[in-house]
Amino acid sequence: MDVNRFRELPVIGILRGIEPDVVEPLIESVILSGLLTIEITMNTEGAPELIRKAKKAAKGRLTIGAGTVLNMDDLHSALDAGATFIVMPTLIEDAVRYCTKNKIPVFPGALSPQEIYNAWSAGATMVKVFPAKFFGPAYLKEIKGPFQDIELLACGGVNPENIVSFFDSGASAVAFGASIFKKEWLVAGGFESIKGSIEKLLANI
Repeated sequence: MDVNRFRELPVIGILRGIEPDVVEPLIESVILSGLLTIEITMNTEGAPELIRKAKKAAKGRLTIGAGTVLNMDDLHSALDAGATFIVMPTLIEDAVRYCTKNKIPVFPGALSPQEIYNAWSAGATMVKVFPAKFFGPAYLKEIKGPFQDIELLACGGVNPENIVSFFDSGASAVAFGASIFKKEWLVAGGFESIKGSIEKLLANI
């Protein structure tokens, strides 16, 4: 991941529980929507192979990382598959150390002020505030008061209606998942609906 390029459109789409047969049309829909960055979660069955397949389908047009990395085995499997950034739901210190040492962008998760500070101090590229939907943009604004230098990625509950509020409240980036990558759309091949929803989300930034 080129972090400077990511800052130009700091939005990550989260793919979880997807089937291999949807990867190619889904990736094409994501690219056509204008989104530049996605993660595939490591708790998805066959995640490393899905990452490989997604990278092949993207042909360099999309930045692809791994999410829900919970241990060093997940980390190495993701990197071996070609993931170029790492996202975690919490702070996995040895994984963050490995990423910072090897200059791999890493987004560990945190919620409380202490957790956020610890994750940033460990070397986070940005700290993923999760689950953001239960606290909302106002929580990020409060966190940015004492921690104005800590970069935050809001994850959980981000939608077209509140995405601007998250950025206005101090988020450096946001991530979205099932609110747009709906299971029923994936099962029914509703890739145009997914594309349109991402376009609507991005248009509000």
